[in-house]
Amino acid sequence: MDKFSAMLEQELDTKLLNRTTRRVTVTADGAAYFERAGRLLSDMEELESSMSRAKASPRGRLKIDVPSSLGLTVIIPALPDFYARYPDIQLELGVSDRQVDIIAENVDCVVRGGEITDQSLVARRIGEFYLMSCASPAYLKRHGRPKHPTELENNHKLIRYASPRNGKMYSFEYYRDGETIALDGRHLLSVNDSRAGVVAALAGLGVLHTATFLVQDHISSGELEPLFTEWCGGAVPLHVVYPPNRHLSNKVRVFVDWIAELFGKHDLIQRKSTLPVRAVRAPAAVV
Repeated sequence: MDKFSAMLEQELDTKLLNRTTRRVTVTADGAAYFERAGRLLSDMEELESSMSRAKASPRGRLKIDVPSSLGLTVIIPALPDFYARYPDIQLELGVSDRQVDIIAENVDCVVRGGEITDQSLVARRIGEFYLMSCASPAYLKRHGRPKHPTELENNHKLIRYASPRNGKMYSFEYYRDGETIALDGRHLLSVNDSRAGVVAALAGLGVLHTATFLVQDHISSGELEPLFTEWCGGAVPLHVVYPPNRHLSNKVRVFVDWIAELFGKHDLIQRKSTLPVRAVRAPAAVV
């Protein structure tokens, strides 16, 4: 193996390994070469699969990135079903809210909430979710139940969400009969992870404005209470996004179809029991 690596280094005119008498470590160039070579081998395997009967059973490595809130609440718990269908696909799942460079990081596809602005990528809409406000019974007992969104401006503590991508603090937005209200209010706590906001709300730290799928179970159990149900928090579209040169990949195609099916029937995404009757579509922040 060492002889082969030395020959490869000579061929590439690049040092791939650092060698001492005690250990061998990979150089930065070596790591980059390994990653790219692995991707090429995976693409070759995909090509061979698509040209054979293996097309019915896609295989190989698939690199995905999903928001932490959706990943931990909806996607990961459903993965046993994905593997039951496609046991030969090896998922590399990034779970974060950071901005991923799909091309530079060799990511096959990402799941994102909000409008897609990069027109160079292929985006398939796979669903939507809504935003709502809620608070714990203990908080409402201490501070009173607000009857109108504007009461949050001065009389209540808010749990704000700040984007981990750019630090932007998102407003609480409400829509009803053509009227729009956007509130910033007073906050003692801001978080850059949606799940952290839910934990803070459960602890009675303030009023939270977040995705319905994150709080539905807590509302059903009585741990949180919905607010302003006659108002709507707007709909956030969900997309799977992938580079145009990979849109024919069989393993990407089956993942996109699977997650579209998942969001189309998942109870936490589809359930709207706590939403107002007059739900309206409105601009929404990225998850």
